[in-house]
Parts: sequence; structure tokens; C-alpha cells
Amino acid sequence: MARILVTEDDDAVRSFVKRALELDGHTVEIAEDGAQAVDVIKQAGGDFDLLLSDIKMPVMDGIALALVVARDWPSLRILLMTGFADQRERAHNLEALVHDVVTKPFSLADIRRAVSLALAGVIDDDRSKLYA
Repeated sequence: MARILVTEDDDAVRSFVKRALELDGHTVEIAEDGAQAVDVIKQAGGDFDLLLSDIKMPVMDGIALALVVARDWPSLRILLMTGFADQRERAHNLEALVHDVVTKPFSLADIRRAVSLALAGVIDDDRSKLYA
């Protein structure tokens, strides 16, 4: 199974996603914002299979985090999530760096599927179920 870093400023969402991914046997570490995520990745020597990050966060948002990660750990796959349409549009400029953007709210099954596809390097053909 994979080692995943979940970066999310909302405690409830962070806990929900962590538990969802652990159901699939993944090892999940958490960070509350992008700056903390960079520290966690540095301490781990970049040894993560996936970064799953919210876009809109204080201190360092998910877009800035994705840019740092893509530059410093180019093999680390990035999956973003957001509940804001304007933030999703910002992420479209990063198509070469970010695997995909999951729209909130999502179900347990939705986030597990999105992560599974991201880890496999597959873009979901039926985005109507996962991405609004």
C-alpha cells in the first residue's frame, strides 16, 4: 500500500480522509497547511507516494504547495481537492504537475476511488461521479 500525506486545514475533513484511506491499508500522515506539509515531506526525505492537498488553506495554499513539491520532489504524485470553483480553475493551470482535482463535498467511496486512480496514474473517464 501507499504512503500518503493529507494536507487539509479543516479538522473534520482531514480526519475523514485519513480514516477513509487507512481503510484501504495506506499509511497516512497529516499536515494542517502547505508550510507544515513541506516540513513533513522534508523530514521524510520525500518518501511519499501521494500528496493529497486542499487548495484553499492558510499560510501556504495547495497551489503553492504543489509548485514546491513538483520542483523539489518531481516523482511525488499530487492530487488536489477543493470546494471552491474558482480554486479549481486556478489548478487547471497546473495540469502538468497535478494528477487531478477532486471537488468537495465527496463521499468516502469517492475519495478512496480518486486516490486509487491517482496512485495508478489513471484519470477517471467517468468524471461525472467524482468531479462536479
